[in-house]
Amino acid sequence: MSVASQPLGRRERNKQAKLERITAAASELFAEHGVDEVTTQQIADAADIGTGTLFLYAKTKGELLLLVQNAHYATALERGRTAAAEETSAVDAVVALLAPVVECNRVQVDNGRTYLREMVFGDPTEPHHAEALAIVGQTEEATAGILTQHAGLAEAEASTLARVISAIMFLGLAASVNVDSSIEEILASIRTQVAAILPR
Repeated sequence: MSVASQPLGRRERNKQAKLERITAAASELFAEHGVDEVTTQQIADAADIGTGTLFLYAKTKGELLLLVQNAHYATALERGRTAAAEETSAVDAVVALLAPVVECNRVQVDNGRTYLREMVFGDPTEPHHAEALAIVGQTEEATAGILTQHAGLAEAEASTLARVISAIMFLGLAASVNVDSSIEEILASIRTQVAAILPR
């Protein structure tokens, strides 16, 4: 039996079970009340652990939000990849890729905006922050692949434009002026801006 296929020991299983309880408790409380209205004590109580144990898994409430949202973001990105594969134009494929991410971010608007703030200004050495940045990187790689395939751009140019498109999306989601904007309005704005920056 290889090392990779060996079952987890009891300690590792207990750690994984605690992490799953923390994630589930934080996800439910954040969705119901918003991240600003939830305390770490409430999350610890709902996960049936002590606050000291909670801080072993995430040092701040912002890290807890990253933990919860990263899983949702990764799932949304996979849905976007699938949808983008069905499109034939660069703009349509990029919007199809990003639409589930936008939808995910807008499930609870304040949580979505806080998530973006934590991603930009949080501690990059924290594991959940690093994971969030890795997911952003995967999104940009997928965007660059679309631009290479559908717009015929060289890899370097596609990568640069993918970062610009990422900034367009995040600014659209985080901007105070868009707090009351619908998902459709945000996606329409992203579509217009992406179409404007792609070479003709």
